[in-house]
Amino acid sequence: MLPKHEVVAMLLAGGQGSRLGVLTKDIAKPAVPFGGKYRIIDFPLSNCVNSGIETVGVLTQYQPLELNEYIGSGQPWDLDSMNAGVHVLSPYEKRKKTDWYKGTANAITQNIPFIERYNPDYVVVLSGDHIYKMDYSEMISFHKEKGAAVTIAVQPVPMEEASRFGILNTNEDDSIYEFDEKPKKPKSDLANMGIYVFTWEKLRKFLLADDEDPKSSNDFGKNVLPAMLNAGEKMFAYRFEGYWKDVGTIDSLWESNMDLLDPNVPLDLSDADWRIYSRNPVMPPHYVAKGAHVQNSLIAEGCNVYGQLEFSVLFAGVYVAPGAVVTDSIVMPGARIEEGAHVQYAIVAENAVIGPNSVVGKRPEEVENKDEWGVAVVGPDCKLPAGSVVPPKAMIDAEEVEK
Repeated sequence: MLPKHEVVAMLLAGGQGSRLGVLTKDIAKPAVPFGGKYRIIDFPLSNCVNSGIETVGVLTQYQPLELNEYIGSGQPWDLDSMNAGVHVLSPYEKRKKTDWYKGTANAITQNIPFIERYNPDYVVVLSGDHIYKMDYSEMISFHKEKGAAVTIAVQPVPMEEASRFGILNTNEDDSIYEFDEKPKKPKSDLANMGIYVFTWEKLRKFLLADDEDPKSSNDFGKNVLPAMLNAGEKMFAYRFEGYWKDVGTIDSLWESNMDLLDPNVPLDLSDADWRIYSRNPVMPPHYVAKGAHVQNSLIAEGCNVYGQLEFSVLFAGVYVAPGAVVTDSIVMPGARIEEGAHVQYAIVAENAVIGPNSVVGKRPEEVENKDEWGVAVVGPDCKLPAGSVVPPKAMIDAEEVEK
């Protein structure tokens, strides 16, 4: 019998992330590199540890190999204790049937036996694809004070953008009276962040009822939360004012990385009181050669910079050759930018090679039709021949180049 844990966190990390295209062709979205030395999943895992949550279940499904390997025993996040820690939970065969996770709620339902080993009072359900720093213990305290069945983290967004989000309509005391999914005429500016605190006894009851409904898509937003609201359960919105970004698209992933270079953006990764932990390769310090030019950039260990680098993020082991120019771009681990190549407003994925004198991406002001502009992406292990041109908004896969 394991000791009781008041809170268990369940981290949904099984999504394909299809909007990230070639970046998630072979890895799950939470395993995508971020910010020079992290992966997206480092943020919710670190938030759990910093919030005092010792037991975390990570629910994987799509391309789990690299994510499983990265999490390992959980040691980098101090989640490797004997009676707690991080546990990777994949779908498994049961006596009666075998199913993939059919929806966000079903993923939790299939892991009720894991949760009940710890006999928790509360379960925190998190998405594995958001960049933010948040103290979940404060949200749990709010949940307790309200005597809620569920508390949902929300963030105010500009009213002109509210129609892009799931919006929660609330009373003056922040109790929720309506869910409004991407409304044309929003009544509120409170966007659902996909961070939930549930009273376990209540959640278990509604999960089991939802699982018995053949018409349900087994999703929290579509099924379980509306069912709880219709049943009159106490539901509250918890307002979060800090930095938060859903990095599920190429543009948002690029923007969030660029935010790290802006001193006015409140996402401080050097804050010693709220560290973001990660598993990092052991590499020598980065090297910036005499004659290289570097301006306002993040450079991870193992990088060798001989060319020009401006407003960019370099991950571990990146090489920028003499005469190469990298501006407003993200260059992921092990990539090479060869001599004379120009990379701008682009994402260059792991172990890609940009051949000599190639051009990847363009500045927005250089494109006449703004609808044709976007961040250019060169996929993992892609080897671009010398003189290649990758236009804005293009996404290049290694298999396409090999053909």
